[in-house]
Amino acid sequence: MSVRTFSARLSARPSSPLPRSPRRRTPRLGTPRPGGGADILAAACLWGTTGTVRTFVPEASNVGIAAIRIVLGGLVLVALAACTARGEGLRRLVRRRANLPLLALGAVAIVVYQTAFFSAAARTGVAVGTVVTIGSAPAFTGLLGLVTRQAAPAARWLAATAGAVTGCALLIGGGQDAGTDPLGVALALLSGFAYAVYASVAAWLIGRGEQDRAVAAALFGLGALLFAPVLAAQPPVWALAGTGALVALYLGVITTGGGYLLFARGLRTTPATTATTLTLAEPAVAALLGVAVLGERLGGVALTGLGLLAASLLVLVLPARRAGRAG
Repeated sequence: MSVRTFSARLSARPSSPLPRSPRRRTPRLGTPRPGGGADILAAACLWGTTGTVRTFVPEASNVGIAAIRIVLGGLVLVALAACTARGEGLRRLVRRRANLPLLALGAVAIVVYQTAFFSAAARTGVAVGTVVTIGSAPAFTGLLGLVTRQAAPAARWLAATAGAVTGCALLIGGGQDAGTDPLGVALALLSGFAYAVYASVAAWLIGRGEQDRAVAAALFGLGALLFAPVLAAQPPVWALAGTGALVALYLGVITTGGGYLLFARGLRTTPATTATTLTLAEPAVAALLGVAVLGERLGGVALTGLGLLAASLLVLVLPARRAGRAG
């Protein structure tokens, strides 16, 4: 067949239209996805018990409590990851050089948000420090997602987060005449930002296919190494026997190891922005335990905040209704 004949046949074929590229939609931060929310809420409920349990060891320092939580929790998470598929997920995670800077950043963020929070609470009070730290974390997470992913926050997330933060402020600050310290507030904001960095790093690593157990183990394992000198400088004598030992095991194994394992699993299907908002359930659980176990009372303002917080979190957990397609 000559070149001229081949060209004539080719030009005679009907040209098929090129497929249209799908219209790209701007991703929306904080859009709930099915599953994961229950794991995040379960983790927040475990974290909400730490304040009540901590009262059983009044002789322990706040920094010592934080250190032993991270060290014991890190050991538990590393052991679980090592026993899962013979540690293949953990080895794959650390073998990828691109993951190492993120793991280091996440581990430093864990140490910073723990240390900065207790320092803020010491300067400006537990109520103000908790409100600023926990309330600012979802906002910082949304800003980080906006900057790194160039995506706009979802209206549903914005409304639910605003309601949850307001409810949290009413719950913790209701009826309290707490003073504020500028440096203490700044430290609380630093703690909230550091927590947002940790959550964003964990969500990014899990979202790109890394095993959730491996991510939690690597981040808290490195955090445990950074906190180890604190335990060496201030040995937790209170945790060696009796009630202190039980409290240390509960805080390290259950609330930290179990809690952050649930949190990491929830991040597989829940955006970091939604996850940090759902963790606002922590002060609600702490307040209810304070009433049930410690004999504390909630005034009208605090009860209003509790109801607003619960309603806002419910908005995030319930699946969104999808509008039907026009046919």
